[in-house]
Parts: sequence; C-alpha cells; structure tokens
Amino acid sequence: MSVKLGQNNFESNVVKEEKAVLVDFYSDSCVPCKRLSPILAELEEIYADKIVVGKVNTVFEQELVSEYEIMSLPTVLFFKQGKVKGRLIGKIEREDLVQEIENNI
Repeated sequence: MSVKLGQNNFESNVVKEEKAVLVDFYSDSCVPCKRLSPILAELEEIYADKIVVGKVNTVFEQELVSEYEIMSLPTVLFFKQGKVKGRLIGKIEREDLVQEIENNI
C-alpha cells in the first residue's frame, strides 16, 4: 500500500529510504491522476521488494510542490539514495513507469 507523504514524513520515507522510491504528486480532482493510481498499485505489488510507492496530495503539500518544482499533474518522481533520478509528467503510460523503475532499482 502506498505511503501518504507530507512535509512531516517525506525525509524519513523518501530521502532516507534504502530502496528506490516512486513519488506520485497528484490531486483528487485530476482525472489522469485517478487513471494512474491503479497502475501504480499494480507496479507496487510487482516490485514490492525493490521499490516504495508514495503519494503527495499537491493541494495540501505546497512546500513539497514548490521544492520539487511540480508544475503539472500527475508528476511522478523517482528517488534513489535521496536524490531525484527520474521524472515523468502528464499522461503517464505503464510502460514508461516500468522502464523508469527498471532504470532506477
């Protein structure tokens, strides 16, 4: 199950995480975000031993939105050892996510 991320737990769950972390910046009113959610859940199961999936609701976490320069939704960032290693923006396909995961684990 994906981790709800906010300013209070981002460092411990993303920056200091040993595994690669896929962070989904989303909004409840974003239709492409809603379509992406089941794909992320499926990939989280498949790669359970290799990645962590986290979600940031951009409506409530403006500091993180600003810090990571999120301009469009959905935006998925891939973190490895606390650093952003990849970014996907807009209509994100399953194949693109798989490729980014494989490149970053």
